[in-house]
Amino acid sequence: MSADPITGCQVHIQGIVQGVGFRPFIYLLSMRYHLTGWVRNTSSGVEIEVNGCPDDITAFLQAIRAETPPLARIDRFETAPCAPDGYSSFEIIESLPQADDFIPVSPDMSICPDCQRELFDPHDRRYRYPFINCTNCGPRFTIIQDIPYDRPKTTMAGFNMCAPCRHEYVDPLDRRFHAQPTACPDCGPQVSFVAEDTPRVDGDEAIRLARQFLRQGKILAVKGLGGYHLACDAFNPQAVDELRRRKRRSDRPFALMAFDLDAALRHCTADAGERALLESRQRPIVLLEQKPSSLIAAQVAPGQQSLGIMLAYTPLHLLLLEPEEGFPDLLVMTSGNLSEEPIAYQDADAKIRLQGIADGFLLHDRPIHMRVDDSVLREVDGGPYPIRRSRGYAPDPILLQREFPPILGAGAELKNTFCVTREKYAFLSHHIGDLENLETLQSYQEGIQHFERLFRVKPEVLACDLHPDYLSSVYAHQRAAGQNLPLYQVQHHHAHLAACLADNGWDSPEPVIGLSFDGTGYGPDGAIWGGEFLVGDYHGYQRPYHLAYAPLPGGDASVHRPARMALAHLWQAGIEWEAGLPPVQDLCAEERTVLRSQLEHHINTPLTSSLGRLFDAAAALIGVRQKATYEGQAAIELEIAADPHEQGLYELEIKDGLVDPGPLWQALIADWHNGLPVNRLSARFHNSIAQLSLQICRILRTDTNVRNVALSGGVWQNRYLLERSLRLLREDGFHVLLHRQVPTNDGGIALGQIMVAAYNHFIH
Repeated sequence: MSADPITGCQVHIQGIVQGVGFRPFIYLLSMRYHLTGWVRNTSSGVEIEVNGCPDDITAFLQAIRAETPPLARIDRFETAPCAPDGYSSFEIIESLPQADDFIPVSPDMSICPDCQRELFDPHDRRYRYPFINCTNCGPRFTIIQDIPYDRPKTTMAGFNMCAPCRHEYVDPLDRRFHAQPTACPDCGPQVSFVAEDTPRVDGDEAIRLARQFLRQGKILAVKGLGGYHLACDAFNPQAVDELRRRKRRSDRPFALMAFDLDAALRHCTADAGERALLESRQRPIVLLEQKPSSLIAAQVAPGQQSLGIMLAYTPLHLLLLEPEEGFPDLLVMTSGNLSEEPIAYQDADAKIRLQGIADGFLLHDRPIHMRVDDSVLREVDGGPYPIRRSRGYAPDPILLQREFPPILGAGAELKNTFCVTREKYAFLSHHIGDLENLETLQSYQEGIQHFERLFRVKPEVLACDLHPDYLSSVYAHQRAAGQNLPLYQVQHHHAHLAACLADNGWDSPEPVIGLSFDGTGYGPDGAIWGGEFLVGDYHGYQRPYHLAYAPLPGGDASVHRPARMALAHLWQAGIEWEAGLPPVQDLCAEERTVLRSQLEHHINTPLTSSLGRLFDAAAALIGVRQKATYEGQAAIELEIAADPHEQGLYELEIKDGLVDPGPLWQALIADWHNGLPVNRLSARFHNSIAQLSLQICRILRTDTNVRNVALSGGVWQNRYLLERSLRLLREDGFHVLLHRQVPTNDGGIALGQIMVAAYNHFIH
């Protein structure tokens, strides 16, 4: 019998296929199927050429798809026959840089189980080494400077591998084959501890001294994966209070870090989905309900019932949190910055900015190229619901349904991210923050430059928010003018709708109903929108219903004074300011006089349809909160107060495209006078908004025959409202689109902007 004929095949794979063990995976498959040839990285992905029997090549191609390494993602898989080239073996050959090509880059990933076992194995040569990693874990995005993803193009370039590390690095059968950050205690980065009046110490002694500082109630600056954290004992009220004072952060909750899941579950409840999120390779901060028995200091999350907890995701964090008698289960692990500034990530800058906050510094000498905050998620409706998308997720691209020329979406003012597109990829950036100061603006501009260089993007179109004074809009206007590029100014709530559609891979010509609920968004009529019932798609939108306008006394200042917002709503509804009402009691007579004059004479009282401000007003009216120290605080505490068993609700008047909350305020005040407790008042208010959402969706379905509903905007972070609205809408036959990949808040706006610009500029 004659031998099977030898044929050849060329393969090109695009996706997250570099720095994730893909080439050694291909090498092992070639051995399994007796193939010869080669594999290499290129600037656009991975290229393979194999020779062998046709059946073996077919099995090889099937195995690539079926057995993809855990951190890899295949987005494009192209094959072509070729003449056999007579290869005698299979090799991993040198990478091929290509000037204009690009690949997605893997996000930073938490330590894998294999590395964690080695970390605590006394017989391993990397025992207790804080920078242990392999092909399946460790830093990626925070250290990469350019592509292809090879060591000379990362911040590890300055660390020369020792002979044992080099042997692992070049062995295709080793777990550390071409793991670019690979190192060991003899050749890699080192950890050190410095503090005033304390001699510098290195290695394991540095970690021991850092733990001693934490035990003593001191505040520690810890250089992590994407920047610095500020850490303290989460069970020490004085330490947490002092951190708040020094960081100038009054009430906003602090994130916590636990050594492992068991430590987290001693203090919080978590269902199977929440546990899976905690232990996922991204290791985000997950919002969980605190157990009543937990002794975590109340100052960690003032007024909250939930805590933001993440599991240790680097070997350094594991060593810092290693369980020991008398050492806390949980550490506060908050961003290393002063309030409203970007996270510190460069050593010299961190020492200047954090020296007035931290008592000691746990440092290392591996440079961070791109700062990245921790991601925040919660579980909703059986799946992940992003609040902040950053470490572990960015710059993992959103896969679009169509291919577009390159576009830059500048994002919003608050919770800013930007977005660039290349072919079918939308690269949404890591969390930048609120663009309200020079430092954050510089971080924003540096991030855009890095993404454009990394993904070889030269934007042909720009998109920004309609608000002309947002720093992101100013940047886009200046760049569009300087480079003579078309600029699309996208209305904020249209961008929310488009972001939710893109998040769900929507490419239908059928419009959807968009419930775009948030705090602030500039409308084309000059008013501040935020309670919008839209019907539209990527191309455009109609606004058949919205919350009736109310004055916003003092403009943005009212965000921090819910009492003023409550009285403005009562004034608009023609309801008297009774002396006993909580917001009336909060404001002195002089303040009320000035406020009334302001409202009557329309002095600095822009009009708003914001549902976020409606929640603020309700919180103040029933006595939950009169002053807010951070955006959304009153609404968050109003949600916490709601009784989940309450079924009562209030009517709002729907007439001529307007939703008038006047009847709601009258009924709410009547219930308050009748002594109904705050938890029932809050629940009735929430139930009212959920029922209103259903009512208007029913009307719009009758008018337009549209049955798909997209929920987007920061108000939908309210789990009580979201879950009740979901249930009502689904029971009534609506198909509801939720955010799953990008935040429902302004962190997803940039994705919506690029989709609106893409469809209006390129698809007619």
